Amino acid sequence: MKRVYLDHASATPVRREALEAMMPYFAEAFENPSSVYDRGFAIKAAVDEAREKVASLIHAKPKEVLFTSSGAESNNLAVKGAALANLRKGRHIIVSAIEHHSVLNAARYLERFHDFEVTFLPVTETGLVDPERLRRAITDDTVLVSIMHGNNEIGTLQSVAELSAICREKGVLFHTDAVATVGQVPVDVEALGVDLLSLSGPALGAPKGTGALFFRDRLRFVPLIHGGIQENGRRAGTENVPGIVALGKAAELAQGELEKKAAHLQTLRHALVEGVLGAVPRVHHTGHPEQRLPGHASFCFEGVEGEALIFLLAQNGVYASTGSACASKALKTSPVLIAIGMDAAVAQGSVVFTLGPDNTLDEATYTVDVLTKVVDRLRSFSPVWRKKTAA
Repeated sequence: MKRVYLDHASATPVRREALEAMMPYFAEAFENPSSVYDRGFAIKAAVDEAREKVASLIHAKPKEVLFTSSGAESNNLAVKGAALANLRKGRHIIVSAIEHHSVLNAARYLERFHDFEVTFLPVTETGLVDPERLRRAITDDTVLVSIMHGNNEIGTLQSVAELSAICREKGVLFHTDAVATVGQVPVDVEALGVDLLSLSGPALGAPKGTGALFFRDRLRFVPLIHGGIQENGRRAGTENVPGIVALGKAAELAQGELEKKAAHLQTLRHALVEGVLGAVPRVHHTGHPEQRLPGHASFCFEGVEGEALIFLLAQNGVYASTGSACASKALKTSPVLIAIGMDAAVAQGSVVFTLGPDNTLDEATYTVDVLTKVVDRLRSFSPVWRKKTAA
């Protein structure tokens, strides 16, 4: 049976080059980078080199890159750290309604335990934040705005440069979650005008347990982890040297392949989207039709449940994900889909395909064929669907 992996937003294989780069730092070059002897200096040099590579990918200064364990940690450090460091200015933060849970829950933490007021900005039906709505939401107490660069569920790319310019004009810090975009589209922190930016190692082909946070030089924020002076006192704990080296290598590779990779993914996405929309009736293509991630295709199918659809796709060798999640044995509709105005019943039929550089046009065609058959099969079992189509 053919096997087609289209869930790269959930997990991406570690790049061979990144794996090879990290291996010596487990048993051969194992010393602590904080050690004050020659071998420790060599390890620190490897960490510094990786920092330079990550900085180069996003057009930042090396001293503005802080290594973390994940995109989620980077988001928490940005939101909590920046907000808590600016308590004297105010206790109001703004996030969009379609942020990753690591941003939304960090905001709710500040609201619950530190008496912050949180504004959850609505989005358009394509997932975009209205710049004028953001402008009106900012008050004298606003200290931070966090709006993601690219949405992992519907693929929409925000106009971050325009949004950050409003915040800069108002003297408010701007953070963007770029986990879904770094390595997929050009990311330049200067052009975007952001103060903080989160990224994830696995999204680039580095191992799990790696991530980074860009922060403007001289920007103040409170660390989440207290202890030693690693990462210039901003994140305590002995550095994950193998992971950091692998992240640096993955960033270097991503920078060299970016244009070619994006063009390839766009070709595959176009074939997949056109194939699905042409073959399956009553399907909604979610997110912005053009302003979106190059390898991201997301749909809501009327008359089917996303979990059942994902299960049957996997039985036929196609691996994808759904915008709906099963929690405590109860189906929970995706908040992102509800935020863009999708009917709750239709949102239950959400499927997300995220393509990778090794996927092919043949695999896209195969996916459309399998998907068409699986949707037809599931709909044939639904009395509600039969009644709707017979009307």
